[in-house]
Amino acid sequence: MKSIIQLLHFGYHQAMSCIFPVAIFGTLALSSAIGLPFIYRYDAILLILVAVQYLMYRSGLETIDEIKVICVFHVIGLLLEIYKVRMGSWAYPEPGLTKLLGVPLYSGFMYASVASFMCQIWRRLKMDMNGWPGLAAAGLLGGAIYLNFFTHHFIPDFRWWLTALVLIVFWRTWIIYRVRNTTYRMPLTLAFFIVGFFIWLAENIATFFNAWRYPNQYQAWHLVSFSKISSWFLLVIISVIIVAQLKHVKAGRETKNLI
Repeated sequence: MKSIIQLLHFGYHQAMSCIFPVAIFGTLALSSAIGLPFIYRYDAILLILVAVQYLMYRSGLETIDEIKVICVFHVIGLLLEIYKVRMGSWAYPEPGLTKLLGVPLYSGFMYASVASFMCQIWRRLKMDMNGWPGLAAAGLLGGAIYLNFFTHHFIPDFRWWLTALVLIVFWRTWIIYRVRNTTYRMPLTLAFFIVGFFIWLAENIATFFNAWRYPNQYQAWHLVSFSKISSWFLLVIISVIIVAQLKHVKAGRETKNLI
């Protein structure tokens, strides 16, 4: 009975942490099924998602620090989207007033939703990490991963070498999380893969509702390539590195204030 209660509490916090991602996919689905008069679909999606973020902040579901992290991820994601669209990796075919260099501004929220989930679940499950490799190793690896998303169009793709480095750098790192009064732990690399897999599932939903399209989906929708899981695996690593480092900095400031 205790294990069932623990699972229900864990599921509840997971669900509450997914409010913003669910809002994104719900908006994509409804805007795809329902015609919106007097406004382009991409513009309506942006307005709705901004409103959702505002309501989450006003209701206390997100803190001001979490909003700041989401804004950082929005910019990081938008820059990557602009580059990828320019290189022809995918496209946003519908018109919109809030498009920048062919990319709707709402697209950054899809990356920010990953940050929203991580910030929420970190706070709700009182997460911590053992064996964190430190800012130098984690930061350099995260930077190399992000850079590879840009450079693989011109030079060889190093994602599998970077994946091997991830396993080496984080092999001693464990996530510590708490459900009620019980503490659990999980290898960080396993968490990377699990979150990356679920983002890949979400990506299939997003492309089905025309959030964007890959070249092989222009005529008809097809399942997103399984190879994309590795891309999301690496993107999740960047997200965790940024969130973990910001949490570490914030914890250090709070300790100084106590002293």
